[in-house]
Amino acid sequence: MSSGRDSGAEFDHPTEKCGVVGVSLADRDAAFPTYYALYALQHRGQESAGIVSHDGFQQHQHVGMGLVGDAFDEADLEGLVGEAAIGHVRYPTAGSVDKSCAQPFSVSFKGGALGLSHNGNLVNADDIRDDLAASGHAFTSDGDTEVIAHDLARNLLDDDIVSAVETTMERIHGSYSLTIMHDETVLGVRDPLGNRPLIIGELEDGYVLASESAAIDTLGGSVVRDVRPGELVVLHEDGSGFDSHQLVEASNTAHCFFEYVYFARPDSVIDEELVYEVRRELGRQLWAETGVESDVVMPVPDSGRAFASGYAEAAQNDGAGVEFAEGLMKNRYVGRTFIMPTQEAREQAVRLKLNPIKSTVEGREVTIIDDSIVRGTTSSQLVDLVREAGADAVHVRIGAPPIVAPCYMGIDMATRDELIAADKTADEIAAEIGADSLSYLSLDAITTAIGKSESDLCVGCVSGEYPYDVQDEATDRDVEHPAAGASADD
Repeated sequence: MSSGRDSGAEFDHPTEKCGVVGVSLADRDAAFPTYYALYALQHRGQESAGIVSHDGFQQHQHVGMGLVGDAFDEADLEGLVGEAAIGHVRYPTAGSVDKSCAQPFSVSFKGGALGLSHNGNLVNADDIRDDLAASGHAFTSDGDTEVIAHDLARNLLDDDIVSAVETTMERIHGSYSLTIMHDETVLGVRDPLGNRPLIIGELEDGYVLASESAAIDTLGGSVVRDVRPGELVVLHEDGSGFDSHQLVEASNTAHCFFEYVYFARPDSVIDEELVYEVRRELGRQLWAETGVESDVVMPVPDSGRAFASGYAEAAQNDGAGVEFAEGLMKNRYVGRTFIMPTQEAREQAVRLKLNPIKSTVEGREVTIIDDSIVRGTTSSQLVDLVREAGADAVHVRIGAPPIVAPCYMGIDMATRDELIAADKTADEIAAEIGADSLSYLSLDAITTAIGKSESDLCVGCVSGEYPYDVQDEATDRDVEHPAAGASADD
């Protein structure tokens, strides 16, 4: 995790991206369903939350810093009138950590009112911002979402909404799933490679778009399908259905494999795969590739639980006496941020959040399962905790390949200099964190568990090759980088 916002408090995992929602209903305000859906997506962003609604005459907006429950009170929601709304939870990966970059981003112009929520990250935002600024556009934030909103607003001066979105998609380059509100019309867009998830759901009185199916479940709805890569979905204003426009076709996708490994809720279905079952299968693959016959296998809560379950099942099916047990208990009342002024206090953070169960580990060989190691500092502290609780040996198994390169697609990960696997072997990392052994899962196992080929996944953080044209980085496919000046004014 970069930027020091929680100083390792979340166990040195990559940091979540963002979550987006769009709701269009027949005859009731959409604000409360949007609020509940954002609660279901809280794991995707904890810095800010916001909702924009439209009542057919004007747009209403409320954004606030912090968790969803902190950002809104009942009066805020009652003021968000209208049967159409979009929402957003944010963890910033581009832009400042302040209210100016909280989303949805909204703008009023002579073509109407526009609101936009964005999950992902553009890699050519600076070029487009410079081009728009030269045309007289004034920006109030340094985030890439405002760039998309300004470009779309400009195109709407000359085109209908479908053509305007298509023109904007021809200009922007990178990862994005968007929920958009143009006046009272709610839309959803997924980038041509489908890097970020976006799901269509049906309610009794309308339709919903959300980053994950868990949000649709929370509203008592049913999943219709994923928004297809390169597709624009327009929800009907009366809540009766939606229209589909396939605006861009790509020969391959670039689904983020870390959605399945870590980011998405395990009860979500993404691109027709239940995340929990994918993680269980990753655990089985982990045993098959690098299993060690320890006495007990236990997860780092909560990220390693499904992996450890699948690992233990596969081990027992092979006749190994590996017991699955919860050996680390999590204090759920410690928030993401708390004061840690010294290194000693930062080390104390792990003890504030996790406590070993001595009866599970004392006098036994232990295998700890987690989804990833970023810097390795927290892994070292976890190994120390388990050893101090009396473990005879501590093995570490990771349900993903080593992270060797940063993410440019919207994950707050780390720089190469901070990534422990960027210049160390597994054995060297094991020695550094104090483990008796350390093994990672192979990329082949990832593709097998997800059921997609490597050419249809974004694996840049573990391969160093990206599906987008990132400056000074290698690509894993032919990439066409759009020219920033190719605008609607040309």
